[in-house]
Amino acid sequence: MMKNSKQIERWSPWFLLIAVLLLWEIVCRGFGVSDFIFPSPSRIWEQFWEYKEIIAGHAWRTFWVTMAGFGLAIVVGVLLGFVIGSSRLAYAAMYPLMTAFNALPKAAFVPILVVWFGIGVGPAILTAFLISFFPIMVNIATGLATLEPELEDVLRVLGAKRWDVLMKIGLPRSMPYFFASLKVAITLAFVGTTVSEMTAANEGIGYLLISAGSAMQMGLAFAGLMVVGAMAMGMYELFSVIEKRTTGWAHRGSQGE
Repeated sequence: MMKNSKQIERWSPWFLLIAVLLLWEIVCRGFGVSDFIFPSPSRIWEQFWEYKEIIAGHAWRTFWVTMAGFGLAIVVGVLLGFVIGSSRLAYAAMYPLMTAFNALPKAAFVPILVVWFGIGVGPAILTAFLISFFPIMVNIATGLATLEPELEDVLRVLGAKRWDVLMKIGLPRSMPYFFASLKVAITLAFVGTTVSEMTAANEGIGYLLISAGSAMQMGLAFAGLMVVGAMAMGMYELFSVIEKRTTGWAHRGSQGE
């Protein structure tokens, strides 16, 4: 019984996706919705297959640009998170400023980045970075800053220095926070890249969306959106697998169900 329940839980996202697509198709056909307004899944698939090579080229560009910005976000986010989480003074001084910066709409930075770096990969990489580094930084800082004072006191009594506590206890304890932030940040990175490509690129899924929309090819535009969603979901699942393999100790409760 438990095994069947786990199987149902495992496949439930696919069941839900199929149900949504079927309902979508029925609504579009039943009410005669025009493809120029809201294309059906079958029409989106037709356009996807017809333009699969073009979509693949734009998707590859969006993917590697997103990964470049995301990689930069990991480096900067981890470093800033370590600095902020390891020092009360740094936490008090930097955290409010970083929060205020994160509240700024990242799309507003795109015209500025175009002036600085021109139209191309530069603005897209930096937009992906700007929108995705904050969750990583916050989670690393939180994992370090919330280390139990009693545990830290015991370790210091045993002769551990502040650096030893951070490296041997703080960072391993922050790993579940870190992987949780990666799953959020990668989806945001794809959003940042796509938004930038819509205004400051001549390649990528964002550019494809604008081109398809201006040509009234809504099926192609939706196909581009589906590809971005599929890439983001694939990376999300990849990080989920890595998280379970590297931080299984933090998920004992879920493993025992």
